[in-house]
Amino acid sequence: MTTLAQRIELLRTQANLSRPALAAALGFPKGTIDKFETGRATPTKEQQEKLACHFGVSLFYLRGESNDPTRQDDWMDALPEDDGPGFVPAPKSKRPKQEEPGGAMLDSLLASKAVQDLLKNIVLDTLRSPEGQALIRKAVLSAVPELRHLPTVQ
Repeated sequence: MTTLAQRIELLRTQANLSRPALAAALGFPKGTIDKFETGRATPTKEQQEKLACHFGVSLFYLRGESNDPTRQDDWMDALPEDDGPGFVPAPKSKRPKQEEPGGAMLDSLLASKAVQDLLKNIVLDTLRSPEGQALIRKAVLSAVPELRHLPTVQ
């Protein structure tokens, strides 16, 4: 695995720069690059960002965490700007989208006789409660206003 120090030295030599020249270009003190490349000092996050920006590479590449030098902000630049002849839209899915993730699991759970019986008992118990009775009365009266004259059953 390539270290940060090795990557800085590699990028600097590929750019044909001396250590003092790179330090000057980045506004670092004269011996800073020497310390980075020999491992006597580690660049701060801001210094790493300056180095990566100067060489046009990603921070992951600079740190030796990736062998892909592509900067993340460059990825979007590679996309076509218009829908010209080179652009081919992705095919639309013919399968309907599920409303909720995991809907198939819920459907299989609700298909179970035991779960259906449990839900039925919960609903019936709720409707038999005073609150449930009030909801039923309200729903019926909103659907059939002529029944408003009937007395409330307790």
